[in-house]
Amino acid sequence: MRVVVTGGAGFIGGNLVHALLGGGAEVTIIDDLSTGSMDNVHPAAAFRCLDVLSPEAAQAISDAHPDVVVHLAAQVSVAASLADPAFDRAVNVDGTRAVAEAAVAAGARRVLSASSAAVYGEPQELPLTETSPTAPAVPYGASKLEAEGVIAEVLRPAGVDFASLRFANVYGPRQRAEGEGGVVAEFASRMARGETPVIFGSGSQTRDFIYVADVVNACVLAATHEGVLAHPGVSGPAYNISTGTATSVNMLAEGLRVAMRYPGAIERADAREGDVEESVLSPAKAADAFGWSAAVELQAGLAATGTWFMQQS
Repeated sequence: MRVVVTGGAGFIGGNLVHALLGGGAEVTIIDDLSTGSMDNVHPAAAFRCLDVLSPEAAQAISDAHPDVVVHLAAQVSVAASLADPAFDRAVNVDGTRAVAEAAVAAGARRVLSASSAAVYGEPQELPLTETSPTAPAVPYGASKLEAEGVIAEVLRPAGVDFASLRFANVYGPRQRAEGEGGVVAEFASRMARGETPVIFGSGSQTRDFIYVADVVNACVLAATHEGVLAHPGVSGPAYNISTGTATSVNMLAEGLRVAMRYPGAIERADAREGDVEESVLSPAKAADAFGWSAAVELQAGLAATGTWFMQQS
């Protein structure tokens, strides 16, 4: 199987490429290294340092003759999307269109695109399912939702199978603490350096935290699934990639404190704009469609993540 992974030098992409190569796939990475790192690039993968919006990226996809394209390249910072929504949309919507059109031209049979729990906004029901109302609270969520529509618009008429994978809060080794690294990476990085973690808001807000190895497994299973993911009549389609378990930020901080044996204090600060109070996603549709479910318990994932951050400090 030949696979192109955009954003393959990033946190999730780097882990995914390692898994695909381990399974015998031939992998081409397209990444402009704006947030990715060469440290995440497997030497057995072909690597092209390109912006997904460039004509050269479309040519690189064509040259790879992929069976599957996994589109992970994105602008992922909520804060950056608030500061510059036009740039956020250009990367997440126009970039998705460019990759989808290149995948069609290259003869790919399937495209997987990374979406986000941010498409739901403030939940009107819990757990969130793929048919729950979508009302993004920030430009990042809006661009991810629009990108789902773009994938359907481009690929359905071309007969290319596709899916938009709505990732919950992904964490694990190799995640960046800088920028929009995720609360686990921020806490673990600070604890590893003996610095004080900061909880924004009350800490009672809940999230669905999923370990990166589970996300990688979901991508691999979706990429190799023998059935059709884009069922006729389904708009999207979207699949939640989540644990189905809600964890408060306070509980998360205490779990990391135990895992990393952190003895220090935890600071409090005002809540941030765009933060959703509660979020937990049902993973049942992915389980039914391609047999995926999360396997890594939170405390085990936190221990592995904490160990990695301590090794880097």
